[in-house]
Amino acid sequence: MALRFAVQADTEQECAAGLELLHTLGLVTRMEPRLLTDDRWMARAVPRMSEAPAGEGAGRGPGVSG
Repeated sequence: MALRFAVQADTEQECAAGLELLHTLGLVTRMEPRLLTDDRWMARAVPRMSEAPAGEGAGRGPGVSG
């Protein structure tokens, strides 16, 4: 399951401030504040990966193509 957190705001400054709050929770930016077509701002953040996601790197069994 992928977790994504979004900030929606009326101004770029509000959006950046909301993104900073997500950073204080240990999340990392995946989309910088961006103006959307309906004149609102959005940014996204995700949890920091503490280890390799499933299916990547060591730990994959034999016979698994990748």
